[in-house]
Amino acid sequence: MKHVEAGVLDVAYLETGPQDGQPVFLMHGFPYDVNAYDDISEQLAAKGFRCITPFLRGYGLTRFVSADTPRSGQQAALGDDLRALMDALKIPNAILTGYDWGGRAACIVAALWPERAKGVVSCGVGYNIQNIPEAGNPVSPEEEYRFWYQYYFNTERGRKGLDLNRRALSKLIWYLWSPTWAFDDETFERTAGAFDNPDFVDIVIHSYRHRFGGIPGDPTLDEIEELLAAQPEITVPGIVLLGADDGVDPPTEEDHDAPHFKSRYERRVVPGAGHNLPQESPEAFVQAVIDIAEADKA
Repeated sequence: MKHVEAGVLDVAYLETGPQDGQPVFLMHGFPYDVNAYDDISEQLAAKGFRCITPFLRGYGLTRFVSADTPRSGQQAALGDDLRALMDALKIPNAILTGYDWGGRAACIVAALWPERAKGVVSCGVGYNIQNIPEAGNPVSPEEEYRFWYQYYFNTERGRKGLDLNRRALSKLIWYLWSPTWAFDDETFERTAGAFDNPDFVDIVIHSYRHRFGGIPGDPTLDEIEELLAAQPEITVPGIVLLGADDGVDPPTEEDHDAPHFKSRYERRVVPGAGHNLPQESPEAFVQAVIDIAEADKA
């Protein structure tokens, strides 16, 4: 495990592969951690890629530099954290990948600072930038049902429940979101320690309250949020991976992501995979990264 001060964070991250290899950032989601990319980073490193897998804010050994920094989980914070990490590591551009919160960070950097992205691999929600101004509009009853945890976290009962039952709640989410993934207790426990981060609860609760406009964000990120509210296009090559068995964001027949991608774009539905696609189907993820790298050379 390595550490680097990047923006407001002391980021803990794993690095595999040659220093002169094509950089790839592997960004995890909620409620997961860097272990989601164990197989992927090993395979990509063997192919000459330099893989950087950080703990997001609020996870694992990543910590805030200052006690005074707001414990924000808003989307602008995730994108700005990734950009700051790239700056700290002196990486001008890279292939940006992720799912869930990590996919959001990758999409934000690719959309707002395209010069930093060789391309993007986004899982689950392909165009993973929240449309917060429209967050008050209801969606289908089936989708509202799948988002029960978000409404739960918007209550004080939900905050207490996450604090007291973070392992049990996260494990339930794993089962619900990846119903065909036969993970064992050992696999879950390797990740569950990341939720003991002292900022985990504050970050998670802020994330799910801010996205509905129910709580203010970090004022230092207002400018970025204004840019994201315009739903900026992604102008670098993109591959969207969707788990066919995803229990929270199942693939829809209509491709709602495609209009947001203005360069080479491909949508791939992966059989037998759920929400934690990198850990459930590492081969599909590795191939997507390789394809992005080849697209950049073309």
